[in-house]
Amino acid sequence: MSSLNPVQIEIIRNSLVSAAEEMSVTIWRTSRSSVVREILDYSTCVFDANGQSVAQAARMPVHLNSMAACLEDLINHHIPIEEWYDGDVIITNDPYSGGQHLPDIQTFRPVFHEGRRIAIAGILVHHLDVGGGAPGSYYAEATEIYQEGLCIPPLKIVQGGERNEAVVKMLLANTREPVNVGGDFSSQLAALETGAQTIQRVGKRYGAERLAEACERIQAASEAQTRAVFAEIRNGVYEFKDFVDDDGIELDRKLRINARLIVHDDSVEVDLSQSSSQAKGPVNCTFNMTRSAVICGALMAIGREVPANAGCYRPISVIAPLGSVVNARHPAPVANRMAVGHRVVNAVMGAFAQAVPERVPASYYGVSYAYALSANNADGSRQVYFDLECGGWGGHPDGDGANGFSCGFHNISNTPIEMIENDYPLTFLQYGLVPNSGGEGKSRGGLGLVREFRLDAPEGTFAANLDRFKIAPYGLEGGEPGRVGQLIVRRAGSDTEENLVSKVAGLNMKTGDIIRLETAGGGGHGSPKDRSKSDISDDLLEGYTT
Repeated sequence: MSSLNPVQIEIIRNSLVSAAEEMSVTIWRTSRSSVVREILDYSTCVFDANGQSVAQAARMPVHLNSMAACLEDLINHHIPIEEWYDGDVIITNDPYSGGQHLPDIQTFRPVFHEGRRIAIAGILVHHLDVGGGAPGSYYAEATEIYQEGLCIPPLKIVQGGERNEAVVKMLLANTREPVNVGGDFSSQLAALETGAQTIQRVGKRYGAERLAEACERIQAASEAQTRAVFAEIRNGVYEFKDFVDDDGIELDRKLRINARLIVHDDSVEVDLSQSSSQAKGPVNCTFNMTRSAVICGALMAIGREVPANAGCYRPISVIAPLGSVVNARHPAPVANRMAVGHRVVNAVMGAFAQAVPERVPASYYGVSYAYALSANNADGSRQVYFDLECGGWGGHPDGDGANGFSCGFHNISNTPIEMIENDYPLTFLQYGLVPNSGGEGKSRGGLGLVREFRLDAPEGTFAANLDRFKIAPYGLEGGEPGRVGQLIVRRAGSDTEENLVSKVAGLNMKTGDIIRLETAGGGGHGSPKDRSKSDISDDLLEGYTT
């Protein structure tokens, strides 16, 4: 007979969620770089004593859906759980050891109460730069992971409370931004301490046995809720495909993402076997990353509020053959894995749209618009400005798509241009919505964004890893696709604009050169002829810029 009633279970669940949120707030308040404190490109999670996720903060699904798989890989293949001691912190950024790409450094800390392990606190932070061939460690011409930056194998960065300063020095010696990266890493470790203290208070109040029971019941409840939603969908096979423009190296080769959705009673399987073989360029995903995208697409498609933990992942299985763009072999490059990752989400949602058309919107913009500028200042110093942008959301059965709205898969936040201008030698000339970029339909797709800035430093190097320049976000039910994005450079003193490809390894810039990025709009939903004039808002249809 259970020793906990439902009210106590809910109190414990919210206490563990609070631990994850406290770690998140600690990072936000103490981090240094804009990619962490402004874009909020990090995630925090609490796992049970066996490494199964039980609670998380409201951050990035792309991280959160995969951190448990990384932890599982660490325990099964690198450092057995019996060797995780009080005061230890395990670190890795290796995509082929459960990670995603090299800038994403994952740390895990076991939490003990009265000598017994009761939980594990986990934090993933996207660090500004970890070396490699381009500023921000997004090298568009990489053909193997060794060109993308410093790889940290699974190891103990902290052992018994003592930090391994030699490893930290090695990390900082391989970054273009040692002050910011060092500050963010210290913030990451401090946040683990915050989480551990909160979890220990929960353990002290309820005891190890009752806490373990609560974790199992929390996960079981999420699994049951997810299975109940899947059970509402008619059994069948639904298939959808979408494409990545290219890998940045073979520019004429578009990459197919083919999602075959099999719904069987209260579970779903997503078979990606017909997707393209792995790419030469750095758009590949490891299986862990692909599984994260499938889970995100499935949960976004069903559109129900289910507490996120290991339980809601259990009814979802994924097939992705080794050697494909969705399950690359080592040492394939993976820095821009979000190009394929977003497209997996798009394809999975497209398949679900056939099964539950009343729930699923048309395609959102479908890419993390990642770019970086390494600016060389007049005093000899160098700064790396890294940013991410979003685009328009797809129109849905109940209304228009949102403008400039971040997809839940990466859930990024806006970086205020005033803050960027204060920190970096840049001047922004334009930031707003792209007119008429959303696909037409009964429900119009959301508008993409335009961001234009000028380099004020003597020189710099610009790198970008983008997509949706050739293949537009799809419409549904007769809706038209959204408009594709574009990247433009205008040299100082010239009125001529040069269109760039979506993936740029290293563009040399001088004072006064201007970069302009326009992101894709979302696809439309339903036939445009069914849209009444009363539904049309002039400012939304025409867009505006500032």
